[in-house]
Amino acid sequence: MPFNFKIGRLIIGQNGILSTPAVSCIIRKIKAAGGIILTASHCPGGPGGEFGVKFNVANGGPAPDVVSDKIYQISKTIEEYAICPDLQIDLSRLGRQEFDLENKFKPFRVEIVDPVDIYLNLLRTIFDFHAIKSLLTGPSQLKIRVDAMHGVMGPYVRKVLCDELGAPANSAINCVPLEDFGGQHPDPNLTYAMTLLEAMKGGEYGFGAAFDADGDRYMILGQNGFFVSPSDSLAIIAANLSCIPYFRQMGVRGFGRSMPTSMALDRSDCSQFFYWGLQCYEFYTRYI
Repeated sequence: MPFNFKIGRLIIGQNGILSTPAVSCIIRKIKAAGGIILTASHCPGGPGGEFGVKFNVANGGPAPDVVSDKIYQISKTIEEYAICPDLQIDLSRLGRQEFDLENKFKPFRVEIVDPVDIYLNLLRTIFDFHAIKSLLTGPSQLKIRVDAMHGVMGPYVRKVLCDELGAPANSAINCVPLEDFGGQHPDPNLTYAMTLLEAMKGGEYGFGAAFDADGDRYMILGQNGFFVSPSDSLAIIAANLSCIPYFRQMGVRGFGRSMPTSMALDRSDCSQFFYWGLQCYEFYTRYI
């Protein structure tokens, strides 16, 4: 049976930039059917680099295998598709733009949104911004260094950490998104985030972080360049649930860690786990 699929409304980040977590946030907020993410997250960008397409479903999460398989099956039955090469959309202008595409859609609507605004409003409901701002600006000011690695996270780092939470402007580096990521590999690890690592080794900064190209992976460094593994990050969150407003309000059903990760989560404060009635789960990831 032919599959007739039409899209009458698109929401795009200003200048074509949205982080993957922000896309998930918008999908859930507007109750969209899903979202398409064009990304070079794990690869070099620019004209000579590789490029990927990801699809997030209605809950904001990555498409499960059953959805991906269905998309693939449908792709083999496509008989025709329509393009509109003359359509001019100003990606820099916030607001709604409407077009009449030869009576195929009446109207076809494109909405350009602030890439940070909606996501920032969500963050305000999750974290204690007052406490974080006091930490960054108070008498015992914590000096931080955050590297956006010329990916999409630059505007978020500037607006959230500097404008909203009061961190000095020089706390954020490489915050201009570039098509080729400044010629660097946008992978937040000890090999490719060497600039951040060297800055942290000097001991001036108490907290450091780097983000990947689309903003869904990160690296955390402590003072003197101490590497904080993702396993340790999860364990720290588990041990301090009561400090995070979102978890105080919504609660937590449990924690999951993958087979290759450390046992740090298991060593978190057991009284915390008992108080929240939590369990720890282990899951396995299949790589193809």
